[in-house]
Amino acid sequence: MLFQRIRNLREDNDIKQKQVAEYLHISQNTYSQYENGLISLSAENAVKLAKFYHTSTDYLLGMTDQKSPYPPKNK
Repeated sequence: MLFQRIRNLREDNDIKQKQVAEYLHISQNTYSQYENGLISLSAENAVKLAKFYHTSTDYLLGMTDQKSPYPPKNK
């Protein structure tokens, strides 16, 4: 489910894999492998992607269908 969600989010926003890979400081090939489900996404990169797409890690992981992020934690 994860790989489908990150691919759909990227495509829905008309963003190239290379752009997302640069944001994550990884190669485009590594990002492509995330989208194809060949390698697992690290927790750190899942958090970065959730912030990038303004969603929650729960949405990325398929734990919810609610795209909107959670409210920020009070500091």
